[in-house]
Amino acid sequence: MAAVQGLGSVVTLSSGHSFDSRRRRYRLVLQHQSELSRDYLINGSGQRLTDGAKRSLKFAPRAVLTKAETVPGSTSAKSGHELLLFEALREGLEEEMDKDPRVCVIGEDVGHYGGSYKVTKGLAKKYGDLRVLDTPIAENSFTGMAVGAAMTGLRPIVEGMNMGFLLLAYNQISNNCGMLHYTSGGQFTIPTVIRGPGGVGRQLGAEHSQRLESYFQSVPGLQMVACSTPYNAKGLMKAAIRSENPVILFEHVLLYNLKERIPDEEYICSLEEAEMVRPGEHVTILTYSRMRYHVMQAAKTLVNKGYDPEIIDIRSLKPFDLYTIGNSVKKTHRVLIVEECMRTGGIGASLRAAIIENFWDYLDAPIMCLSSQDVPTPYAGPLEDWTVVQPPQIVTAVEQLCK
Repeated sequence: MAAVQGLGSVVTLSSGHSFDSRRRRYRLVLQHQSELSRDYLINGSGQRLTDGAKRSLKFAPRAVLTKAETVPGSTSAKSGHELLLFEALREGLEEEMDKDPRVCVIGEDVGHYGGSYKVTKGLAKKYGDLRVLDTPIAENSFTGMAVGAAMTGLRPIVEGMNMGFLLLAYNQISNNCGMLHYTSGGQFTIPTVIRGPGGVGRQLGAEHSQRLESYFQSVPGLQMVACSTPYNAKGLMKAAIRSENPVILFEHVLLYNLKERIPDEEYICSLEEAEMVRPGEHVTILTYSRMRYHVMQAAKTLVNKGYDPEIIDIRSLKPFDLYTIGNSVKKTHRVLIVEECMRTGGIGASLRAAIIENFWDYLDAPIMCLSSQDVPTPYAGPLEDWTVVQPPQIVTAVEQLCK
Protein backbone atom coordinates (compact mmCIF):
# COMPACT_ATOMS: atom_id res chain seq x y z
CA MET A 1 0.00 0.00 0.00
CA ALA A 2 1.54 3.30 -1.10
CA ALA A 3 0.34 6.75 -0.05
CA VAL A 4 0.96 10.07 -1.73
CA GLN A 5 0.17 13.19 0.30
CA GLY A 6 -0.51 16.40 -1.58
CA LEU A 7 -1.54 19.90 -0.69
CA GLY A 8 -4.97 19.13 0.67
CA SER A 9 -5.78 15.45 0.54
CA VAL A 10 -4.29 12.01 0.75
CA VAL A 11 -4.30 9.58 -2.15
CA THR A 12 -3.96 5.90 -1.38
CA LEU A 13 -2.86 3.43 -4.04
CA SER A 14 -3.70 -0.19 -3.49
CA SER A 15 -1.14 -2.66 -4.76
CA GLY A 16 -2.98 -5.73 -3.52
CA HIS A 17 -4.30 -6.63 -6.98
CA SER A 18 -2.51 -7.16 -10.25
CA PHE A 19 -3.72 -5.43 -13.38
CA ASP A 20 -3.38 -6.69 -16.92
CA SER A 21 -4.34 -5.31 -20.31
CA ARG A 22 -6.88 -7.94 -21.27
CA ARG A 23 -10.07 -6.41 -22.56
CA ARG A 24 -13.06 -8.53 -21.63
CA ARG A 25 -16.44 -7.30 -22.60
CA TYR A 26 -18.62 -7.02 -19.54
CA ARG A 27 -22.31 -6.56 -19.89
CA LEU A 28 -23.18 -3.30 -18.21
CA VAL A 29 -26.23 -3.58 -16.00
CA LEU A 30 -27.83 -0.18 -15.83
CA GLN A 31 -30.57 0.90 -13.54
CA HIS A 32 -33.94 1.38 -15.16
CA GLN A 33 -33.96 4.72 -16.92
CA SER A 34 -36.98 6.87 -16.22
CA GLU A 35 -38.84 8.68 -18.94
CA LEU A 36 -37.09 11.84 -17.84
CA SER A 37 -33.71 10.37 -18.75
CA ARG A 38 -34.76 10.66 -22.38
CA ASP A 39 -35.51 14.36 -22.22
CA TYR A 40 -34.08 16.54 -24.92
CA LEU A 41 -33.59 20.10 -25.99
CA ILE A 42 -36.34 21.41 -28.28
CA ASN A 43 -35.83 24.34 -30.58
CA GLY A 44 -38.46 26.73 -31.79
CA SER A 45 -39.46 24.54 -34.73
CA GLY A 46 -40.03 21.49 -32.56
CA GLN A 47 -36.86 19.64 -33.60
CA ARG A 48 -34.89 17.62 -31.08
CA LEU A 49 -31.42 18.87 -30.31
CA THR A 50 -28.69 16.99 -28.47
CA ASP A 51 -27.91 17.70 -24.83
CA GLY A 52 -24.17 17.19 -24.87
CA ALA A 53 -22.60 20.36 -26.20
CA LYS A 54 -19.11 20.57 -24.86
CA ARG A 55 -18.57 23.70 -22.87
CA SER A 56 -15.35 24.98 -21.37
CA LEU A 57 -15.17 27.88 -18.93
CA LYS A 58 -12.15 29.89 -17.91
CA PHE A 59 -11.15 29.29 -14.30
CA ALA A 60 -10.75 32.26 -12.01
CA PRO A 61 -9.53 32.27 -8.40
CA ARG A 62 -12.00 30.87 -5.89
CA ALA A 63 -14.10 29.39 -8.71
CA VAL A 64 -15.80 32.64 -9.69
CA LEU A 65 -15.96 33.06 -13.46
CA THR A 66 -16.55 36.29 -15.28
CA LYS A 67 -15.86 35.35 -18.88
CA ALA A 68 -16.64 32.21 -20.83
CA GLU A 69 -14.45 30.73 -23.53
CA THR A 70 -16.25 30.09 -26.82
CA VAL A 71 -16.14 26.47 -27.88
CA PRO A 72 -17.46 25.25 -31.24
CA GLY A 73 -20.85 23.67 -30.78
CA SER A 74 -21.34 25.04 -27.28
CA THR A 75 -24.16 27.18 -25.92
CA SER A 76 -21.77 30.14 -25.86
CA ALA A 77 -22.65 31.02 -29.44
CA LYS A 78 -24.20 34.31 -30.52
CA SER A 79 -27.78 33.14 -29.99
CA GLY A 80 -29.29 32.90 -26.54
CA HIS A 81 -28.87 35.11 -23.50
CA GLU A 82 -26.28 35.41 -20.76
CA LEU A 83 -27.20 34.54 -17.18
CA LEU A 84 -25.40 34.01 -13.92
CA LEU A 85 -25.92 30.57 -12.41
CA PHE A 86 -28.33 31.77 -9.72
CA GLU A 87 -30.31 33.61 -12.40
CA ALA A 88 -30.44 30.44 -14.51
CA LEU A 89 -31.86 28.56 -11.53
CA ARG A 90 -34.48 31.27 -11.09
CA GLU A 91 -35.38 31.26 -14.78
CA GLY A 92 -35.90 27.49 -14.75
CA LEU A 93 -37.98 27.72 -11.60
CA GLU A 94 -40.06 30.57 -12.96
CA GLU A 95 -40.74 28.77 -16.25
CA GLU A 96 -42.03 25.72 -14.40
CA MET A 97 -44.18 27.84 -12.06
CA ASP A 98 -45.70 29.50 -15.12
CA LYS A 99 -46.50 26.13 -16.68
CA ASP A 100 -47.78 24.29 -13.63
CA PRO A 101 -49.82 25.95 -10.84
CA ARG A 102 -49.00 23.02 -8.56
CA VAL A 103 -45.34 24.11 -8.30
CA CYS A 104 -44.61 26.04 -5.11
CA VAL A 105 -41.57 27.13 -3.10
CA ILE A 106 -41.14 26.66 0.65
CA GLY A 107 -38.31 27.86 2.85
CA GLU A 108 -36.76 30.54 5.02
CA ASP A 109 -36.63 34.02 3.43
CA VAL A 110 -37.59 32.67 -0.01
CA GLY A 111 -40.41 35.20 -0.35
CA HIS A 112 -39.98 38.95 -0.24
CA TYR A 113 -36.27 38.73 0.64
CA GLY A 114 -35.70 36.56 -2.45
CA GLY A 115 -33.69 33.74 -0.88
CA SER A 116 -30.26 33.74 0.72
CA TYR A 117 -28.61 33.85 -2.74
CA LYS A 118 -31.50 35.55 -4.59
CA VAL A 119 -32.61 32.48 -6.50
CA THR A 120 -36.27 33.26 -5.70
CA LYS A 121 -36.02 37.04 -6.00
CA GLY A 122 -39.23 38.57 -7.36
CA LEU A 123 -41.22 35.33 -7.32
CA ALA A 124 -43.34 36.19 -4.27
CA LYS A 125 -44.49 39.41 -5.89
CA LYS A 126 -45.41 37.55 -9.08
CA TYR A 127 -47.03 34.41 -7.64
CA GLY A 128 -48.16 35.46 -4.18
CA ASP A 129 -47.33 34.38 -0.66
CA LEU A 130 -49.07 31.00 -0.89
CA ARG A 131 -46.93 29.73 -3.78
CA VAL A 132 -43.72 31.27 -2.43
CA LEU A 133 -44.11 30.58 1.26
CA ASP A 134 -41.83 32.12 3.87
CA THR A 135 -41.42 29.83 6.87
CA PRO A 136 -40.06 30.10 10.40
CA ILE A 137 -36.58 28.75 11.14
CA ALA A 138 -37.80 25.17 11.43
CA GLU A 139 -36.31 22.91 8.75
CA ASN A 140 -37.89 19.72 10.05
CA SER A 141 -41.34 21.34 10.06
CA PHE A 142 -41.39 22.92 6.61
CA THR A 143 -39.67 19.93 4.98
CA GLY A 144 -42.31 17.66 6.48
CA MET A 145 -44.97 20.09 5.28
CA ALA A 146 -43.52 19.84 1.76
CA VAL A 147 -43.73 16.05 1.86
CA GLY A 148 -47.40 16.29 2.88
CA ALA A 149 -48.04 18.82 0.11
CA ALA A 150 -46.48 16.46 -2.44
CA MET A 151 -48.68 13.60 -1.20
CA THR A 152 -51.78 15.71 -1.91
CA GLY A 153 -50.74 16.58 -5.46
CA LEU A 154 -48.56 19.68 -5.22
CA ARG A 155 -44.97 19.87 -6.48
CA PRO A 156 -43.04 21.69 -3.74
CA ILE A 157 -39.47 22.98 -3.92
CA VAL A 158 -37.75 23.17 -0.55
CA GLU A 159 -34.91 25.67 -0.26
CA GLY A 160 -32.41 25.16 2.52
CA MET A 161 -30.84 28.52 3.35
CA ASN A 162 -27.68 26.45 3.70
CA MET A 163 -27.54 22.74 2.92
CA GLY A 164 -26.04 22.07 6.34
CA PHE A 165 -29.27 23.20 7.94
CA LEU A 166 -31.13 20.37 6.22
CA LEU A 167 -29.53 17.93 8.61
CA LEU A 168 -32.29 19.10 10.95
CA ALA A 169 -34.75 17.62 8.44
CA TYR A 170 -32.87 14.37 7.86
CA ASN A 171 -35.73 12.27 9.20
CA GLN A 172 -38.26 13.94 6.90
CA ILE A 173 -35.96 13.61 3.86
CA SER A 174 -34.93 10.00 4.46
CA ASN A 175 -37.84 8.24 6.18
CA ASN A 176 -40.63 10.26 4.55
CA CYS A 177 -39.46 11.81 1.30
CA GLY A 178 -37.36 8.87 0.17
CA MET A 179 -39.46 5.96 1.33
CA LEU A 180 -43.15 6.93 1.31
CA HIS A 181 -43.71 5.80 -2.27
CA TYR A 182 -42.59 2.31 -1.24
CA THR A 183 -44.07 2.17 2.25
CA SER A 184 -47.46 3.34 0.95
CA GLY A 185 -47.52 0.52 -1.59
CA GLY A 186 -47.27 2.98 -4.45
CA GLN A 187 -50.31 4.98 -3.34
CA PHE A 188 -48.29 8.20 -3.09
CA THR A 189 -45.61 9.82 -5.19
CA ILE A 190 -43.39 12.51 -3.65
CA PRO A 191 -42.47 14.92 -6.50
CA THR A 192 -40.34 17.16 -4.29
CA VAL A 193 -37.16 19.12 -5.05
CA ILE A 194 -34.78 19.85 -2.20
CA ARG A 195 -32.14 22.41 -3.10
CA GLY A 196 -29.81 25.00 -1.67
CA PRO A 197 -26.21 26.23 -1.38
CA GLY A 198 -23.50 24.01 0.02
CA GLY A 199 -19.82 23.17 -0.28
CA VAL A 200 -16.72 24.90 1.00
CA GLY A 201 -17.17 28.64 0.55
CA ARG A 202 -15.24 31.70 1.60
CA GLN A 203 -14.53 31.16 5.27
CA LEU A 204 -18.04 30.11 6.23
CA GLY A 205 -16.83 27.80 8.98
CA ALA A 206 -17.34 24.09 9.51
CA GLU A 207 -21.11 24.07 10.02
CA HIS A 208 -21.75 26.16 6.88
CA SER A 209 -19.32 24.23 4.64
CA GLN A 210 -21.11 20.90 4.58
CA ARG A 211 -21.16 18.53 1.62
CA LEU A 212 -24.29 16.48 2.23
CA GLU A 213 -24.13 14.24 -0.84
CA SER A 214 -22.38 11.55 1.23
CA TYR A 215 -25.14 11.75 3.87
CA PHE A 216 -28.01 11.17 1.44
CA GLN A 217 -26.52 8.80 -1.14
CA SER A 218 -27.53 5.69 0.80
CA VAL A 219 -31.17 6.73 1.29
CA PRO A 220 -33.45 4.59 -0.93
CA GLY A 221 -35.80 6.49 -3.21
CA LEU A 222 -33.79 9.71 -3.56
CA GLN A 223 -32.15 11.01 -6.72
CA MET A 224 -29.20 13.40 -6.44
CA VAL A 225 -27.76 15.80 -9.01
CA ALA A 226 -25.15 18.55 -8.80
CA CYS A 227 -25.15 21.56 -11.14
CA SER A 228 -21.92 23.20 -12.26
CA THR A 229 -22.81 25.65 -15.06
CA PRO A 230 -25.72 28.01 -15.72
CA TYR A 231 -26.77 25.76 -18.60
CA ASN A 232 -27.08 22.58 -16.58
CA ALA A 233 -28.35 24.45 -13.51
CA LYS A 234 -31.45 25.54 -15.39
CA GLY A 235 -31.86 22.23 -17.19
CA LEU A 236 -31.51 20.16 -14.03
CA MET A 237 -33.84 22.45 -12.08
CA LYS A 238 -36.60 22.00 -14.67
CA ALA A 239 -36.05 18.25 -14.89
CA ALA A 240 -36.11 17.88 -11.11
CA ILE A 241 -39.40 19.76 -10.82
CA ARG A 242 -40.99 17.57 -13.51
CA SER A 243 -39.73 14.32 -11.97
CA GLU A 244 -42.14 12.13 -10.00
CA ASN A 245 -39.24 11.21 -7.70
CA PRO A 246 -37.81 13.27 -4.82
CA VAL A 247 -34.68 14.98 -6.12
CA ILE A 248 -31.90 16.71 -4.18
CA LEU A 249 -30.24 19.43 -6.27
CA PHE A 250 -26.82 20.41 -4.93
CA GLU A 251 -25.67 23.95 -5.71
CA HIS A 252 -22.18 25.15 -4.78
CA VAL A 253 -21.99 28.43 -2.93
CA LEU A 254 -19.00 29.60 -4.99
CA LEU A 255 -20.59 28.92 -8.38
CA TYR A 256 -23.60 31.24 -8.20
CA ASN A 257 -21.78 34.00 -10.08
CA LEU A 258 -20.68 31.86 -13.02
CA LYS A 259 -21.84 33.44 -16.27
CA GLU A 260 -22.75 31.56 -19.45
CA ARG A 261 -24.88 32.07 -22.54
CA ILE A 262 -27.80 29.66 -22.56
CA PRO A 263 -30.38 28.98 -25.29
CA ASP A 264 -33.52 31.04 -25.64
CA GLU A 265 -35.44 27.86 -26.47
CA GLU A 266 -36.80 25.72 -23.68
CA TYR A 267 -34.64 22.73 -22.74
CA ILE A 268 -34.10 20.33 -19.87
CA CYS A 269 -31.14 18.14 -18.87
CA SER A 270 -31.47 14.48 -17.99
CA LEU A 271 -31.23 13.71 -14.29
CA GLU A 272 -29.30 10.52 -15.05
CA GLU A 273 -26.66 11.58 -17.57
CA ALA A 274 -23.08 12.74 -17.18
CA GLU A 275 -21.57 15.50 -19.32
CA MET A 276 -18.47 15.03 -21.45
CA VAL A 277 -16.54 18.22 -20.72
CA ARG A 278 -13.33 17.40 -22.58
CA PRO A 279 -12.64 14.28 -24.68
CA GLY A 280 -9.21 12.72 -24.30
CA GLU A 281 -7.20 9.51 -24.60
CA HIS A 282 -4.80 9.10 -21.67
CA VAL A 283 -6.84 9.18 -18.46
CA THR A 284 -10.49 9.59 -17.40
CA ILE A 285 -11.02 12.32 -14.79
CA LEU A 286 -14.44 12.11 -13.10
CA THR A 287 -15.59 15.14 -11.14
CA TYR A 288 -18.59 17.33 -10.36
CA SER A 289 -19.66 20.73 -9.03
CA ARG A 290 -16.88 23.18 -8.12
CA MET A 291 -14.09 20.63 -8.69
CA ARG A 292 -14.93 20.73 -12.39
CA TYR A 293 -13.10 24.06 -12.56
CA HIS A 294 -10.12 22.88 -10.54
CA VAL A 295 -9.84 19.97 -12.98
CA MET A 296 -10.11 22.27 -16.00
CA GLN A 297 -7.38 24.49 -14.60
CA ALA A 298 -5.17 21.45 -14.05
CA ALA A 299 -5.95 20.24 -17.58
CA LYS A 300 -4.21 23.28 -19.06
CA THR A 301 -0.99 22.28 -17.32
CA LEU A 302 -1.44 18.63 -18.26
CA VAL A 303 -1.92 19.44 -21.95
CA ASN A 304 1.24 21.55 -21.90
CA LYS A 305 3.06 18.54 -20.46
CA GLY A 306 1.81 16.27 -23.23
CA TYR A 307 -1.09 14.53 -21.49
CA ASP A 308 -4.56 14.21 -23.00
CA PRO A 309 -7.09 13.88 -20.15
CA GLU A 310 -10.76 13.06 -20.71
CA ILE A 311 -12.89 15.07 -18.29
CA ILE A 312 -16.42 14.03 -17.33
CA ASP A 313 -18.75 16.00 -15.09
CA ILE A 314 -20.79 13.15 -13.63
CA ARG A 315 -23.69 15.52 -12.65
CA SER A 316 -25.90 12.60 -11.60
CA LEU A 317 -24.64 11.58 -8.17
CA LYS A 318 -27.33 8.94 -7.79
CA PRO A 319 -27.64 6.93 -9.94
CA PHE A 320 -24.27 7.12 -11.72
CA ASP A 321 -24.25 7.28 -15.52
CA LEU A 322 -22.23 4.09 -15.91
CA TYR A 323 -22.77 4.08 -19.68
CA THR A 324 -20.80 7.30 -20.25
CA ILE A 325 -18.29 6.47 -17.52
CA GLY A 326 -17.80 2.92 -18.78
CA ASN A 327 -17.16 3.95 -22.37
CA SER A 328 -14.51 6.37 -21.18
CA VAL A 329 -12.82 3.75 -18.98
CA LYS A 330 -12.73 1.32 -21.90
CA LYS A 331 -10.92 3.98 -23.94
CA THR A 332 -8.40 5.37 -21.44
CA HIS A 333 -7.98 2.43 -19.01
CA ARG A 334 -7.06 4.84 -16.20
CA VAL A 335 -9.35 6.71 -13.79
CA LEU A 336 -8.87 9.67 -11.48
CA ILE A 337 -11.80 10.83 -9.32
CA VAL A 338 -11.73 14.42 -8.03
CA GLU A 339 -14.34 15.51 -5.49
CA GLU A 340 -14.88 18.07 -2.75
CA CYS A 341 -16.78 15.49 -0.70
CA MET A 342 -15.09 13.81 2.26
CA ARG A 343 -12.92 10.82 1.45
CA THR A 344 -14.53 8.42 3.94
CA GLY A 345 -17.90 7.26 2.62
CA GLY A 346 -17.99 9.93 -0.07
CA ILE A 347 -19.25 9.94 -3.65
CA GLY A 348 -15.75 9.01 -4.84
CA ALA A 349 -15.74 5.85 -2.74
CA SER A 350 -19.07 4.71 -4.20
CA LEU A 351 -17.99 5.63 -7.72
CA ARG A 352 -14.72 3.73 -7.38
CA ALA A 353 -16.59 0.65 -6.17
CA ALA A 354 -18.99 0.83 -9.12
CA ILE A 355 -16.15 1.11 -11.64
CA ILE A 356 -14.24 -1.81 -10.12
CA GLU A 357 -17.37 -3.94 -10.07
CA ASN A 358 -18.30 -3.25 -13.70
CA PHE A 359 -15.04 -2.44 -15.52
CA TRP A 360 -12.28 -4.23 -13.62
CA ASP A 361 -10.66 -5.85 -16.66
CA TYR A 362 -10.48 -2.58 -18.55
CA LEU A 363 -8.25 -0.94 -15.94
CA ASP A 364 -4.49 -0.76 -16.46
CA ALA A 365 -3.79 1.06 -13.17
CA PRO A 366 -5.39 1.42 -9.75
CA ILE A 367 -8.16 4.01 -9.52
CA MET A 368 -6.99 7.15 -7.75
CA CYS A 369 -9.34 9.38 -5.76
CA LEU A 370 -8.62 12.93 -4.60
CA SER A 371 -11.02 14.01 -1.86
CA SER A 372 -11.29 16.55 0.91
CA GLN A 373 -9.65 15.74 4.20
CA ASP A 374 -11.76 14.12 6.87
CA VAL A 375 -11.65 17.16 9.13
CA PRO A 376 -14.08 19.98 9.96
CA THR A 377 -13.54 22.81 7.48
CA PRO A 378 -11.39 25.48 9.18
CA TYR A 379 -12.49 29.10 9.28
CA ALA A 380 -9.02 30.43 8.41
CA GLY A 381 -8.74 30.94 4.63
CA PRO A 382 -5.32 29.30 4.06
CA LEU A 383 -6.28 26.29 6.17
CA GLU A 384 -9.63 26.06 4.37
CA ASP A 385 -7.81 25.81 1.03
CA TRP A 386 -5.57 23.07 2.42
CA THR A 387 -8.54 20.83 3.21
CA VAL A 388 -9.84 20.64 -0.38
CA VAL A 389 -8.22 19.39 -3.58
CA GLN A 390 -6.16 21.94 -5.52
CA PRO A 391 -5.09 21.85 -9.20
CA PRO A 392 -1.42 20.97 -8.53
CA GLN A 393 -2.52 17.78 -6.79
CA ILE A 394 -4.56 16.81 -9.85
CA VAL A 395 -1.53 17.30 -12.10
CA THR A 396 0.64 15.16 -9.82
CA ALA A 397 -1.98 12.40 -9.67
CA VAL A 398 -2.32 12.21 -13.46
CA GLU A 399 1.45 12.09 -13.90
CA GLN A 400 1.63 9.17 -11.48
CA LEU A 401 -1.27 7.35 -13.15
CA CYS A 402 0.26 7.65 -16.61
CA LYS A 403 3.77 6.48 -15.72
